[in-house]
Amino acid sequence: MLIYDIWFLFIYMFFVGNLIFVSKNKHLLVVLLSLEFIVLSIFFFFLVLLMFIDYDMYMLMVFLVFSVCEGSLGLSILVSMIRSHGNDYFQSFSML
Repeated sequence: MLIYDIWFLFIYMFFVGNLIFVSKNKHLLVVLLSLEFIVLSIFFFFLVLLMFIDYDMYMLMVFLVFSVCEGSLGLSILVSMIRSHGNDYFQSFSML
């Protein structure tokens, strides 16, 4: 019964992260934090899944490397946007 509670927790975390991501947000930082929350929920899902089937954890290291690269790229975009526009509002710049 405990394994079903853990799966429900992962699914709940993933959908809450997606709900925050698709909701109308004004700030880029909120969107980046929701993406990191989604990545964290997927990481915990993979961790429990790989421990359950007794598999090697090397794939988790590769996943963590890519998620750190994604986070650093997001932060660099945030910093360059704040330097060029003065804030992180989506309405302050053109998407074209």
